[in-house]
Amino acid sequence: MGSDRWHADPVQVRRDRSHSRPPLLALALSAAVLMTAACTAAAPGSPNPAAATTPDPALAQFYDQHLSWGPCEPFAQTESARTAFADPKFDCARLEVPLDYAAPDGERAEIGVIRQKAQGPGPKVGSLLTNPGGPGVSGMSALASLVSSGAGSGPVAQRFDLIGFDPRGVGASTPAIDCLDDPEWDAERADLDVDPSPAGVAQTEAENKEYVERCVSRTGVDVLANVGTRDAVKDMDVLRAALGDPKLNYLGYSYGTRLGSAYAEAFPGNVRALVLDGALDPTQSTVDRVVAQNAGFQGAFDAFATWCSQQATPCPLGQDPKQATTVFQALVRPLIDKPIPTGDGRQLGFGDAQTGVSQALYLSQLYPLLSQGIAGLARNDGSILLRLADFYYDREADGRYANTLEAFTVIGCVDEERITDRAEAAEVNRRAIEAAPFRDPGRGVVAALDQCAFWPVPPTSQPHVPQVEGLPPTLTISVTGDPATPFQAGVDLAKALGGSLLKVQGNQHTVALQGDACVDDIVSSYLVDLTVPAEGAECKLSA
Repeated sequence: MGSDRWHADPVQVRRDRSHSRPPLLALALSAAVLMTAACTAAAPGSPNPAAATTPDPALAQFYDQHLSWGPCEPFAQTESARTAFADPKFDCARLEVPLDYAAPDGERAEIGVIRQKAQGPGPKVGSLLTNPGGPGVSGMSALASLVSSGAGSGPVAQRFDLIGFDPRGVGASTPAIDCLDDPEWDAERADLDVDPSPAGVAQTEAENKEYVERCVSRTGVDVLANVGTRDAVKDMDVLRAALGDPKLNYLGYSYGTRLGSAYAEAFPGNVRALVLDGALDPTQSTVDRVVAQNAGFQGAFDAFATWCSQQATPCPLGQDPKQATTVFQALVRPLIDKPIPTGDGRQLGFGDAQTGVSQALYLSQLYPLLSQGIAGLARNDGSILLRLADFYYDREADGRYANTLEAFTVIGCVDEERITDRAEAAEVNRRAIEAAPFRDPGRGVVAALDQCAFWPVPPTSQPHVPQVEGLPPTLTISVTGDPATPFQAGVDLAKALGGSLLKVQGNQHTVALQGDACVDDIVSSYLVDLTVPAEGAECKLSA
């Protein structure tokens, strides 16, 4: 599930969109498509057992609300979601929260929520909130993918109501983040920003300023100021109470681990169980995380090159993995000046080619598809890589985009440290290219400031060690070959929370409830019975 979207445009790394991809379950389901081209919600009028934990009496009106469940189709933002939400096993509701928690009597926001009721036969433990990452990925669509892939019938699904929610500003939640229309998104993807000259830097910064201006005019400063993790975890606590749960049970992937650790700090006494899979280290600076993630993707690219060289079919990157980066650069760099047609009136350029490759590196099961895509690139066929890039950008076949990546940028600018010095911007981009040379366009380092440098409201978070006194035992899962959230970040998060760590040998981004028996048995035992794994516990994914 989840995935950190720091995966990056090749040059402007802070502008990149890789703080978290959609769930790996959704990725796995998409591969087939790409290859062919004990509580429940309290009853109305009954007392809410969680209302007593309200941190501020002024918020009681939100904590005491009861959700009105109904059909999910009206919540769908895409055709694929419309199909998934039509399944009668799901019901949906809207949760009201204050747009600004400092002004609870002011404007309100609504959070879209989807549920699959506990399947039995055992007694229900409660609700399990899930978040797929991003920031900006629809938790409603992600839960539907999770359920359809098989997790909707296992031990966890038997004992918990499975809950997905679209964080404020995302997907079906309102007011929605809106910065670009569909044609503007197509233009944004085609705009490479690889010119390191003073004129190129000025042009890139002018475009980034225009992006911010569009966000302000179409979304509103009041919304932009209140869509960060700080506010999302408060919504989670309101949702916990509205569901009738005295304590929170939570499964967060990738950026969802940031939500989980921030909730643990804000409401340590309200936690029953936290599973954090594909961790962000809350103490790590933005710059260090960008560089570490680029190194993670280079490691994933190298792992793919090794796999590719061992197949019966000749590898399009050659049979020497040590030369794979050089071979790939020779294939992809010409796209900067001359994109190739994809047979549908569109073109594959350098940025989309890099995005398509990085998308496939999230999951080793996509290696065969990636090999086909790179082989196609060698014969001027960019169709597979473009479709992989479309999936990353949440672009529908009809050309419509979800607001996933707009939300990613906006929430990231509110959450992350900002680089406002061009020399520092140049240095982080230099370090990122050095860490991931397969992404290097070969034109030099662009010292342009990204959108966040021009953001109209201050950040609401900063790196720090969470203060979690009173937090019960937690479970952090970290995969050794995770490209987006490197293994060490999981080690560090588990230590910061004083919880358990499950080490998983493998090459993919996040693993919980995705079909691996070793991992899923440990996760199920923890969530259902609060049994933590033994120190040093490990699982190994099948190749």
